[in-house]
Amino acid sequence: MRLVKRFCVLIPSLAMALAMSSVVRADAATDWNATAIQIIARATTHPGATSFLDSAMVQAAVYDAVESITETFRPYAIRVPGASGSTAAAVAKATRDVLMNRFPPSQFPSLTGTLDTTYNDYLTSHSISASDPGIAVGAAAAVAIIALRANDHSFPNCSSTPLPPNCDFAGSNALGQWRPTPSDIVLPGASGPAPPPFAHMLAPWLAKVTPFTLTSPSQFRAPEPPSLTSKRYATAFNEVKRMGARSNSDRTAEQTDLALFWYSNYLALWERALRDTATANQLSIDDSARLFALANLAMGDAVITAWDTKLHYHFWRPYTAIHEADNDGNPETTSDPNWLPLVDNPNYPDYTSGANNVTGAVTRMLALFFGTDEMTFTVTTTNAAAPQQTRTYNRFSDAAEDVVNVRIYQGIHFRFADVQARKQGRHVAQWVFSHFLRSVDDDDRDDGADEE
Repeated sequence: MRLVKRFCVLIPSLAMALAMSSVVRADAATDWNATAIQIIARATTHPGATSFLDSAMVQAAVYDAVESITETFRPYAIRVPGASGSTAAAVAKATRDVLMNRFPPSQFPSLTGTLDTTYNDYLTSHSISASDPGIAVGAAAAVAIIALRANDHSFPNCSSTPLPPNCDFAGSNALGQWRPTPSDIVLPGASGPAPPPFAHMLAPWLAKVTPFTLTSPSQFRAPEPPSLTSKRYATAFNEVKRMGARSNSDRTAEQTDLALFWYSNYLALWERALRDTATANQLSIDDSARLFALANLAMGDAVITAWDTKLHYHFWRPYTAIHEADNDGNPETTSDPNWLPLVDNPNYPDYTSGANNVTGAVTRMLALFFGTDEMTFTVTTTNAAAPQQTRTYNRFSDAAEDVVNVRIYQGIHFRFADVQARKQGRHVAQWVFSHFLRSVDDDDRDDGADEE
């Protein structure tokens, strides 16, 4: 690519986050990414995987606001005609307006009141006039992305009677099929509150959301999972049974520490890693806005891809599989009615892993953006109870490999669900990088980034 030279425990105060970021970060795109994640993380009506849609919208608008002024890269939704002014003003306004749309003041008065205060304080502290032309650019970029996503099938009204399609999925008691699981978590963590016992699937509508870049949610659907009677299934079954048990497992202490580190809020974790990597590489605002947009578009579509596959196959979790093993027809699997995973099962099917879809997408995008997989970077957990709060990697793919393993150590995924998810996420990232947000100097030929 043409590179222009030139989570941690969530901080409770937005003002504190911005005060800290102004000391160590060089541009508004990085500052306002931190602010956006703070807001999104506090909006409990957009939980877990659904929050990736919010972040993708914010970063797409920020990117178009910056590029309308600088005209270095091709737009995503709009190039604002005659754009001028401060890129910092454009970024702040684009972020503020998209978040206000996602979390309306009538429903989130405290959240949006804090956001408006942060926005006004930011303009003041950066000596940005309310009449700066960049503000109008940011507003126009926000309007464009909001309009583009207005009918994307996300967040349907699931309180009406009868429930609309895609609002509820309770699984099946058939062999191999996902069904709701109990919730008795005893480990503290930062992935949000545990679902109630036997909760139905979280946001089944995600499988039908219009992708940000893909041609359809099923574009990179995973192949069918292995048959319950196969050797491949038995191998994966016995691995997670041994390595993912809450008690009497074969995990080493180091593997348990790794599992707790990655028992995390993946949006907050990866957004912080993106900010830290952008800062360490001293990216210009053009490049940081583009990196955040590419990564978030890829993660947003990776989540949609994961949900498409989950709802297509609705494959059971290891918890159910291990409890029902005497009925699965496989002589190499045996039941254990007392088996529990290290952490609670998320309330959606096993195949494929959303965490690995997202991680595969963001780590592959980082490698594509910088032109190399080999780069030293740091990841910070959002799990305050994890023995190790930061981990340093020397390759982006090493972090992705760890996430494949930890979902087994946590007892919540079969290996084939993790490996296929990582592959899906990588394919999504390669598609985004090849087809979107390219330099204005590039021709229209495929640059080969979607080939491994």
